[in-house]
Amino acid sequence: MIKKINDFLAGWQMTITGGLFLIASFILPRMGYGKYELLAWPCVIICGLPLLYLAIYRIIYNKGISKISSALLISMAMIAALLIGDLFAAGEVAFIMELGALLEDMTTDRAKKGLKNLISLAPSTGRLILDGKETIIPVERIQKDDVIRVLPGETIPVDGIIIAGETSIDQSVMTGESLPVDKTVGDSVYSGTINRFGSIDFKATKVGQDSSLQKLIKMVEDADKNQASTQRIADKWASWLVPVALFIAILAYVITGDIVRAVTVMVVFCPCALVLATPTAIMAAIGQATKHGVIIKSGEALEKMGKVSTIAFDKTGTLTYGKLEVTDIIPTRELSETDLLRIAASIESRSEHPLGKAVVEKAKANDIELADISDFKMEAGKGITATINNAKYYLGSETYIKNIGVPMPQNATTVLNNLGLEGKATIIIADENNIIGIISLSDVIRPEAREVIRQLEAMNTSTLLLTGDNLKTASFFASKVGINDVHAGLLPGEKMDYIKKFKENGKICMIGDGVNDAPALKLADVGVAMGAIGSDIAIEAADVALMSDDITNLPYLKWLSNTTVKTIKAAITLSMCINLVAVTMSVLGILNPTTGALVHNAGSCFVVLLAALLYDRNYSFN
Repeated sequence: MIKKINDFLAGWQMTITGGLFLIASFILPRMGYGKYELLAWPCVIICGLPLLYLAIYRIIYNKGISKISSALLISMAMIAALLIGDLFAAGEVAFIMELGALLEDMTTDRAKKGLKNLISLAPSTGRLILDGKETIIPVERIQKDDVIRVLPGETIPVDGIIIAGETSIDQSVMTGESLPVDKTVGDSVYSGTINRFGSIDFKATKVGQDSSLQKLIKMVEDADKNQASTQRIADKWASWLVPVALFIAILAYVITGDIVRAVTVMVVFCPCALVLATPTAIMAAIGQATKHGVIIKSGEALEKMGKVSTIAFDKTGTLTYGKLEVTDIIPTRELSETDLLRIAASIESRSEHPLGKAVVEKAKANDIELADISDFKMEAGKGITATINNAKYYLGSETYIKNIGVPMPQNATTVLNNLGLEGKATIIIADENNIIGIISLSDVIRPEAREVIRQLEAMNTSTLLLTGDNLKTASFFASKVGINDVHAGLLPGEKMDYIKKFKENGKICMIGDGVNDAPALKLADVGVAMGAIGSDIAIEAADVALMSDDITNLPYLKWLSNTTVKTIKAAITLSMCINLVAVTMSVLGILNPTTGALVHNAGSCFVVLLAALLYDRNYSFN
């Protein structure tokens, strides 16, 4: 009951009501209506009781030095002002403190996690093969060493090793790789990944909570628990502000014998401006960021971003667009690029493989009319074959082409090696006797990525790449954008290990877009998600979302965070200087509780003004 009343009084509506009564108690007596000084009482009750409740609660339940808080100092000053009959001073310090607490609460509420989305990726059933018979059972009943069958388009229910069949698996949920990975007998498969083509049988190796997807879910949960809430800066300082204020107030009374001076010291020592410094600056910064399509979920994240010394990037969908495009069409026989593309696209038009779809899209974009094909056949995870105008063609990997007996000339090997060094995927096109051409595809680097890295490093922020892609591909893309520190072939847990390692030497920011990035985003001091294309889980796990999907907002975010931290420090310094002067004037008897409250209120106004200036500042980089 007491808590409900306290929460009601501490809300915005009642706090504003108390403020109106306080203003009336100041203005009306100066207009000749002296009895209206008593209008400060509603403000004292409305704003003072929640502070008194908080101070008592912390004394009872907090441990050690944390029992002493800014709420305790404010309550002492409020009670002292009431004892000498200065209602306005009592109401003023209570109102300013309560207003600051509301502003801070408004900017530091954390967004709720989207674990339900991650959990929904887990399949509910699996196809158990027992004594040659197929039975669909709940995934909870799958045991280690059970043989499980997965058909095209189905999600793999548990981790395992393939014992029969060949396929291509979309592992983006685990690794963030943009391309499906070809799998055959002896290869591992992971729960939550999607079987794109062939039917496979595999032996279960990790089931239940040990499976990859369940571990991924637990990583997000654990990372969230490791995020300690930021203590209010005023409370951090209250441990020494309270004894100092009491000592100076008592000393002033002992030396002067004037209780009013002692109370004035208590009033001006209240850290109202100190309390307002952080939330007002953060509110202004969050408001400005929203105008640029940058959603910052908490003031804590903004503060931490200003202290970040390292930014870790995922590759796919972050430094790149996350979409495959044909980059090279290389005939190796007497054939034009258009004819080679027509042959490849015509055959790939029957395929569902992402590489094939990209080839068909390229042909359509070039207005190439596709040829009629016959005898289409696909070998999952290897390649495809079909006939055009009585000529048989083969499309696939180097291994597939060699296995069908087509010789691999040196010039084709050289081309494949060069394309591999550039991190590109390749499709080899052959007829029954010769390789007739090679088509390469690649994810496309965002053209602005290199400039983004340059601007971040100019802000003394180092960059690194954490990706599930292979080292060759990762190194190529990293060299193109100017990142020298590359860590490739990483699963979600390994990304987290690197985040933990770098956190030991300073604050680190992680930017990514995939489900596999969610644990690292959550564990990092600041997680930034590519909002427009990022998975819901990544966005909800992150502290910041780039809604316009524009990474040029990263340097802006870093600048804004740096500027916000500087503004907060400047506001704190200003408030402390004003307090120092006000305390001196209080001891000397120049200020009384009412004028002291006004001076101390002026400090709060200056702090708010600094925050307002932050809202209108523009980012520019030279």
